Amino acid sequence: MRPKKPNYNLIHADPLPLRTVPLPPLIPHNPLSWLHIIYTFLFPPTSAYSHPVPVYVGEFSTSTRSVHVTDAASVQGLWCRGFFGKGNLSRSEPTWLTRTQRRLGVIGKNEKLTAEELTERRRTDRREFKKDRAKKERERLDQILADEGKLSVGKPGVDPESTCAISDAGDGTLQIPSASIRNRSIRFGKESSSRPSISNLERPVVDIEDLEHLQLTFEEAFFLSYGLGVLQIHDGFGNTISNTKLLTLCRMTSYIPTAPMVSLSPDDPFMVSYIAYHHFRSLGWVVKSGVKFAVDYLLYNRGPAFSHAEFAVTILPSYTHAHWADDRARKTKETPDWHWLHCVNRVSSQVKKTLILCYVDIPSPQQVEEADGNIPAMLALYKVREVGLRRWIPSRNRD
Repeated sequence: MRPKKPNYNLIHADPLPLRTVPLPPLIPHNPLSWLHIIYTFLFPPTSAYSHPVPVYVGEFSTSTRSVHVTDAASVQGLWCRGFFGKGNLSRSEPTWLTRTQRRLGVIGKNEKLTAEELTERRRTDRREFKKDRAKKERERLDQILADEGKLSVGKPGVDPESTCAISDAGDGTLQIPSASIRNRSIRFGKESSSRPSISNLERPVVDIEDLEHLQLTFEEAFFLSYGLGVLQIHDGFGNTISNTKLLTLCRMTSYIPTAPMVSLSPDDPFMVSYIAYHHFRSLGWVVKSGVKFAVDYLLYNRGPAFSHAEFAVTILPSYTHAHWADDRARKTKETPDWHWLHCVNRVSSQVKKTLILCYVDIPSPQQVEEADGNIPAMLALYKVREVGLRRWIPSRNRD
């Protein structure tokens, strides 16, 4: 019996770590409804708070160039409400503790199954099904050839592994071992009821320390801190980092090695990538890293637990401002090599994803200096343009 899947619609009911609570209905001719709305607006109940209480906490790490979230409640909230971050000991969802408990026998084989384990079991079942289907098809073809007299079944006592698989009988027919001989299967009877089942055995009691934490990219951390206000980021000494200082740290750390503050420019790697990340997150997409498919981001409709990504995004800086007209080194960044673009497009089409070229218009340094310290004004200087790219395949695009 196939194990029951978790109810992801309930687990990931909230698309973001925020909660929206509607106001009471307004009845214009009823004064009491006006009083009810005013009272609810001025004195909201505790359950109506949009932000988590307390807010999630993370620690800025320059060594791993990410933000670490170690609190269990924060890890659960950020992953289940928006698929933010990844486990440092897992492929995506933080499941190291569950997998370790199952390996040590603390939990059963079908208890607390993770999305990775469900996917692996589904792929294993699919492989076994294909093997059984190929075996039955081979037996059916052997039977048809035998009925037509084109195939004579080998002797039952001959080992098919020690003789040639196909031999000439001398009369124009082929002689091969039968499928029943080649694929013998052993069937066992039902186990005795006196044998104790695994569920009845005493499970070991092991106190396992959770060594895994959630890693947030700088783009995810700044979006949660500045865009949503649900994450509070501390430095190594426990001091809270403001959004203005966090933006500067992310821009400096996006360079390898870390760049000094005086050398920052409007086309910093963090600024370009965050503009694209904020753009797609604001449109309702779940944005995850696309390094596996040689792109910058993958866009999911609801999240990795529900479906595959529909779009693959490659970010390209665009220097359309007059200030960059004579900068040839930067101009080459917005015109990628054709061979590179062809390879990325082919990879995306093979995995059934549409490639999106995301052009981010870079403002001049003078404009960024005028908006220094004002994050909304600085982000408003950047513009985003999207270009969809599909690979033309003659067998599929003939019309």
